[in-house]
Amino acid sequence: MKVYNPVELPPDLAKLHRRAVRLEWWTLAFFSVAITMLALTLGQSQAMKAAWIEDMLALAPPIAFLVANRYRDRHPNARFPWGYHRSVSIAFLTASVALFGLGGYVVVESVLKLVERERPPIGLVELFGVRFWLGWLMIVVLALTMVPAILLGRAKQKLAGALHDKVLHADAEMNRADWLTAGAAIVGVVGIGAGLWWTDAVAAVIIGADIVRDGVRSLRAAVANLMDSRPEPVDGKGSHPLIGELRAAALDQDWVADVELRLREMGHVFAGEVLVVPREGTDALVDRCEKLGAHLRSYDWRVHDLVVCPVSAIDGARNTP
Repeated sequence: MKVYNPVELPPDLAKLHRRAVRLEWWTLAFFSVAITMLALTLGQSQAMKAAWIEDMLALAPPIAFLVANRYRDRHPNARFPWGYHRSVSIAFLTASVALFGLGGYVVVESVLKLVERERPPIGLVELFGVRFWLGWLMIVVLALTMVPAILLGRAKQKLAGALHDKVLHADAEMNRADWLTAGAAIVGVVGIGAGLWWTDAVAAVIIGADIVRDGVRSLRAAVANLMDSRPEPVDGKGSHPLIGELRAAALDQDWVADVELRLREMGHVFAGEVLVVPREGTDALVDRCEKLGAHLRSYDWRVHDLVVCPVSAIDGARNTP
């Protein structure tokens, strides 16, 4: 029986993962430019400030992804016998905390501005010898930051599902929050220009609440992963269908009377145990268990580390759907 599989991703998915790495480097470059542009046109707008802070926090998920990428496929050792796959789970937790923290800050800060009835002023600015309202420059900068965020988020969303990468999924949610915040900031700036001072803070509160919702969902999933919850799709909706498929594949063996799976997520891949109740009179049990383990590991690339253990009976509540 092979104790460790040195290949985490098959060749076609390894190619997709390299594309995801390039996307994250592009993300860092884009947000570095966006942060600078927003800082130069910040003014006193609360929604504008929220967009600027969000762009700074948006650096956390790609950095976490790239750091995890350096560790995820390292070989096991005496200290880490399971390998370093869970560096991806730690990166997911980092991205989730950043998403939740951003939304919470935006909501609290904006509510305080509403309570204090603060009226943010937007004055005039001179550029190339021409004086004009700073709000126009703010709107242009915000609009320019929206398009790349939309494109990056959609590209990451597709890759996240294929790679079962929840860090990418959380980063795509962060990019979605970024362009939504930019849109809300535009509404707020226009509202200030129209004399509706409260639109700025209200827009920031609405978008902040949406970010908090996404952050809470991601944070709950990240903590559950570290507590060895059963595998879930990247969007966190329901249990992963692979659990039921593996159980059915095991029960298809004529010598298996009953089976129970205990799987957990380790970054991109799954690991765990398969408890099988052999039928009476089953011979060559060790050989059969090794062949079943090899069969289930070859069923899907996500099944990375699986141990088949024969038992006399399976009692208690079922973990598999």
